[in-house]
Amino acid sequence: ICQCRQELSERNKERWCLEIQIMRRLDHINVVAAREVPEGMEKLMATNDLPLLALEYCQGGDLRKKPLQSSALMYLHKKRIIHRDLKPENIVLQQGEKRLIHKIIDLGYAKELDQSSLCTSFVGTLQYLAPELIERQRYTVTVDYWSFGTLVFECITGFRPFLPTWQPVPWHNKLSQKQDNDIVVYEDLSGEVRYSMHIPQPNSLNSLLLEKLESWLQLMLKWCPQKRGKDDSDRSSDCFSQLELILQLKLVHVLNMMTAKILTYSVSDDETVANLQLRIEKDTNILAANQELLLEAGIALEPNGLVTQCAIDYTVDGRRTDLPLVFLFDRSSCNYEPQFAPRTLPENIRFVQTDPTKLLAYSALRRTCGQAWHTIRSLKEDWQRLQQGQKAAIMSLLRHNSSLSKQKNEMVSMHQRLTAKLDFFTTSLHIDMDKYQEQTATGIASEKLVAVWREMELTAISCGQVDLSMMQLQPDIVDVQRQPWRSGEALDTLEGKAMELFRKLREKPRDQRCQGDSQEVVRLVLQAVQFYERKLRDFYTHLSKTAVCRQRVMELLPKVEGVVQKMAESEQVLMSLQEKRQRELWFLLKVACVRMHNLFTDTQRLRSNSQKNDIHINVEGKTVLIDVSTRADATLQFFFWPFLLDRDSQETNRKVGRRVGGRHAAKGRERESNPRRCVGDQPHTWVTHLTR
Repeated sequence: ICQCRQELSERNKERWCLEIQIMRRLDHINVVAAREVPEGMEKLMATNDLPLLALEYCQGGDLRKKPLQSSALMYLHKKRIIHRDLKPENIVLQQGEKRLIHKIIDLGYAKELDQSSLCTSFVGTLQYLAPELIERQRYTVTVDYWSFGTLVFECITGFRPFLPTWQPVPWHNKLSQKQDNDIVVYEDLSGEVRYSMHIPQPNSLNSLLLEKLESWLQLMLKWCPQKRGKDDSDRSSDCFSQLELILQLKLVHVLNMMTAKILTYSVSDDETVANLQLRIEKDTNILAANQELLLEAGIALEPNGLVTQCAIDYTVDGRRTDLPLVFLFDRSSCNYEPQFAPRTLPENIRFVQTDPTKLLAYSALRRTCGQAWHTIRSLKEDWQRLQQGQKAAIMSLLRHNSSLSKQKNEMVSMHQRLTAKLDFFTTSLHIDMDKYQEQTATGIASEKLVAVWREMELTAISCGQVDLSMMQLQPDIVDVQRQPWRSGEALDTLEGKAMELFRKLREKPRDQRCQGDSQEVVRLVLQAVQFYERKLRDFYTHLSKTAVCRQRVMELLPKVEGVVQKMAESEQVLMSLQEKRQRELWFLLKVACVRMHNLFTDTQRLRSNSQKNDIHINVEGKTVLIDVSTRADATLQFFFWPFLLDRDSQETNRKVGRRVGGRHAAKGRERESNPRRCVGDQPHTWVTHLTR
């Protein structure tokens, strides 16, 4: 709640009433809103007959802390109202739902255009007043353009553009000599007045915004009020439309990790990452195929993705105060070396470096100290951005290593399965080969199968070799994660000292603002630069290690994937061979069973015709005596072995003779002729005999 002071002149009381009338008519998000004064409050605070003014409370402070947007000023002008006193103190901040909102306040000096536009007295703050107001000439809305341009310039650089410490008369004389495109007039440390059409360093603008805002400020700070705010090359464009285009820019900031330089690109909504890579290739000579663009989380941008995924629209999310970066790495190189190109220091810092003991006036010393603070802060921010890039590289390495570990685990698991199957298969093969060693000419071609199985064994050995390479890589990956992230604390300390030095100078009482030297300023800047360059060497050594590890991981990934694929194929081959062998054995068993059926039929016929249990069988010209007892069936079960081992021998005829004697006589003849006898509890004797 605002109240007009009793001691104001009648003229100022009229302005007070006019301000209240204007405020009650306005309704814009960027203009502070008037509220109704509670009845009880009005009675309590009223000390005169002048009305009270209730305004919405903006808890963010004024513009000395933050920059602003221009839509409120355009709104006032459309309402035919000239503010005439735009300055940082008259812009307050309100935190909105998604962004910080800037609001214009203090319309005490505002004037409606349909009133007299002749300035009869100084109004507002001299440092932000347009020349025509100082000259007491007729004016239009362009006086607000001058004030607004001055205010924006101060937000960018930290000081007003035109000789801020000079008195009005000499200030006007010098400033009237500037060209239309000059946006800054300053006195250097040697006492010479200089004119420039460029925004001075240091500032925090990127190269793209710097160029566009220089052109915009050249429109806003023209000396001639009739030309001010207009673009001579484009009559349809004015200062507000140009500023709107600047605010709508979608910017992508790319930090080249090879040079530690930031590249800024304006991108469209439908632009792809692949197109951005072509633009980067022109600026860096890094082929698009060799570029790897990483977000801070270590996620790589896909070429067919939209580049707007890494651009921040500050008109939507105005709370972002950081600089979102995309980190550029060169896949074709693992050797990162620090780039020690001389850093361009601000003009005042370069001047005092030559003679730190030289006494400077208070205003020059204060600006020099401010430039030192900015320089050290810039070094700290550069260091932090490099560390962010290093973290992104390590996160990417860990992501690839995680994929490699999953592939390795799958490989080990498959290796174990394959080894178990291979052992089982090989053992079975050896047993069968022992049985088949006399049947190789007519049996399974086991030598060919053994060659295949031996090749599978070599595959398993190669799996072990890849696993060994991965185990050797793990210590290096652990080592690159041990980077001392807090190694930039010295820059934090130096920045704090520079900020404190600047604060003390700024807060000095006016009667104590005297000359001083720059020794402490130079010492702080020198320490910061030396520390930065020293840490940069260590940083790039560590970054090279990270790049080497990443390259080794990327080389191992396809190898492991290939081994896994090969083992899967080997497992399929092994299973098919096992299946083939099983089918072969069952086929042979089927043949043996058919022959056994025929043999059993003959045996049963003989048993039905004989009263005794002894029979003779003629096998390949040899007579064998068989005891066809109750155990004979068990004995005959092993007849399939000779058929199994020699299925192609079709001439193995068994001629069964008649009984020639009793059981005892048969035993006697057996002892005399000494044939091999097979009974139910000695089946292997029969098999061995027949096999031999």
